[in-house]
Amino acid sequence: MIETATEAMTGDEMVALCKAHSLYEWSVQTKVDPIPVARAEGVYFWTPEGKRYLDFNSQLMCTNVGHSHPRVVKAIQDQAASLAYANPFMATEPRARLGAKLAEITPGDMSAFFFTNGGAEAVENAVRIARVVTGRHKVLVRYRAYHGGTAGALTLTGDPRRWASEPGIPGVVRIPDFHKWGRKEPEPVATALRDVEDVILMEGGHTIAALLVETVVGSNGLLIPPDGYMQGLRAICDRHGILLIADEVMAGFGRTGRWFAIDHWNVVPDLMTMAKGITSAYVQLGAVGMRPGIAKTFQEKAFPGGLTYNSHPLACATALATIAVYEEEGLIERARAMGEILSRRMGEIARRHPSVGSHRSIGLFGLVELVKNPKTYEPLAPFNGTSEPMAALGRFFRENGLYTFVRWNTFFTNPPLTITEAQLEEGLDVIDRGLAITDRAVEG
Repeated sequence: MIETATEAMTGDEMVALCKAHSLYEWSVQTKVDPIPVARAEGVYFWTPEGKRYLDFNSQLMCTNVGHSHPRVVKAIQDQAASLAYANPFMATEPRARLGAKLAEITPGDMSAFFFTNGGAEAVENAVRIARVVTGRHKVLVRYRAYHGGTAGALTLTGDPRRWASEPGIPGVVRIPDFHKWGRKEPEPVATALRDVEDVILMEGGHTIAALLVETVVGSNGLLIPPDGYMQGLRAICDRHGILLIADEVMAGFGRTGRWFAIDHWNVVPDLMTMAKGITSAYVQLGAVGMRPGIAKTFQEKAFPGGLTYNSHPLACATALATIAVYEEEGLIERARAMGEILSRRMGEIARRHPSVGSHRSIGLFGLVELVKNPKTYEPLAPFNGTSEPMAALGRFFRENGLYTFVRWNTFFTNPPLTITEAQLEEGLDVIDRGLAITDRAVEG
């Protein structure tokens, strides 16, 4: 019998019970080896036995204000004590204030928001809205993209996580990526945009409701669009009456050194999805932002969606406190400044290690891509796979108290925006030493 309120578990006990009674996502369960986590503060977390890890990935690219920020914790406590839940047909102060605040910080004239439980639901609802507003059914998406784990969002996802759920929802059409797998540099902007126009020509622009893109591609390679690409997509959408949906779930809320990644290119999307950093993941919340012309559709027509936890007061209060931390602690500017240090230092490290094919970052949103052969740019792990050198690098990071996301032939550098230069150097030192492992696998 498991007691519900006794002395704390050991790390081994936590792992054993979690593996026995819960499933871990995207994983073969016999190969899962989770880190037991007992507490976290700032940029660190600890096991029950006291081993400390530097969180160099903000957990899943989401704890932007760091762990256990006292202002956010207090907001959760205060809201839970006064109003823990109200159904979504009610009006509450946190909901009222959050909508107004998001209208203030989101791009252009975006002014109305539908709240969800997370990013995947935000994407699902954004596509539904686009189809209702335009009366069209097709949605353009890319292969190097991840939009969430629900049925529709998985179809919209381009990477292999969608395979097990196919055939999926109808009407999804893929456009070529602006940065191809196994290439060091992105495609020329003119080429990438011409490829999009070619697909629209063949599909019929009058049948396409929306073009959905991660503004900066996250888990599929940290792909930063070259200048002119996002502006070009905006112009293409305008010519064909297609709605532009920017997926800012991972890149939003200061991660790139701006409130939202799309702000780097001064583009205003028609709809925008957000989650993760909106509450720094302390409480689950997502949102779809929309411009006034889209919101106007639902003044005389029923909005075609709903969720029990839509506009949850606890989540909305958490978001307000989190946004206040971004503003009052200057975390957007800090991400920009620390991002310059990260980029410079990774450049220095890369020059010492032949296994580093490239490193990309924008603000504190970064990735290192490892190669077997610097001349041919052959990846150090296959598409949708791993290799012993990559597995060994992951083990080295873990043994040396560095937590980050290792995927295929890449690993990420996405620390909380609160990280200091000394803490950043602590993580980069582990990376510098660990890359000796992958250097030994270099050929040619």
